[in-house]
Amino acid sequence: MERRTFGRTGLQVSVLGFGAAELGFDQGVTDARVAALLHPALDGGLNVIDTASAYLASEQLIGRALVGRREGVLLFSKCGKTDGFKRNDWSAAGMRAQVEHSLKALRTDHLDLLQLHSCGLDVLKKGEAIDTLEALRREGKTRLIGYSGDGPNAVWAVKCGRFDALQTSINVADQRVLGEALPLAVAAGMGVIAKRPVANVVWKYGTTLPPDAYHHSYWERMRRLDFDFTRRQLSESVEIALRFTLSQPCVATAIVGTSSPGRWQENAAVVAKGPLPAEFVMALRARWAEREEPGWTGQQ
Repeated sequence: MERRTFGRTGLQVSVLGFGAAELGFDQGVTDARVAALLHPALDGGLNVIDTASAYLASEQLIGRALVGRREGVLLFSKCGKTDGFKRNDWSAAGMRAQVEHSLKALRTDHLDLLQLHSCGLDVLKKGEAIDTLEALRREGKTRLIGYSGDGPNAVWAVKCGRFDALQTSINVADQRVLGEALPLAVAAGMGVIAKRPVANVVWKYGTTLPPDAYHHSYWERMRRLDFDFTRRQLSESVEIALRFTLSQPCVATAIVGTSSPGRWQENAAVVAKGPLPAEFVMALRARWAEREEPGWTGQQ
């Protein structure tokens, strides 16, 4: 598995990371299933696992799966949002309690990256949340600190100069960031994590999106963008979407989530094919530039 340098931090991260949100919200996930998912992926070169205190049982499942395998794994987590996104607590006391819970659940004495979980500008500008992250870094509870979010919030987080990393949506349906926050992040030496790298594969729904779907914004965008590749076989279209995101030189690692054993290896085989041809990437960028609408800000 290819590794890329994570900004100025010097960490070497697997270009394909593992997003653990789905583990927490899939009630059918067992310890055996998580071990069957993660252990072969770690053997195959995975070293980035991204989770959060908001992802219900995700951290506990990961912690149990990594017993005896913590060394060499980079654990990224987030705080501020918790209890399955039912509650926000950006206070110093609340964030510290969340981090202590995360450390206990993950069975570790430190995180490799601790991120603010998509807080708004009001929280960022107030400063208490960032101050708390910096204090936790000084105390050794985390090696690095970052911001996970999109749009103007991400731009502000980059410009404030206090974070080591930025996690933000980067995909065929979320390209504005490539001309906004990301050039600034790269110039600042921040490590960049791409979330939603395959745009939730919303084109698989065709003309009827499930009424409770949370990714309706991407679905509407993709219908407007009308990329030719989405009419190919689903596996091929997903491959193109993932390779597009990883073709962006600013991206150190792309977080792909799954609760299905074997899926990470399938994605790794796609990643091994390398970036898309430059002309293909340019065509996808040109279509975005041609059809982008003002309200297409980063998808939370």
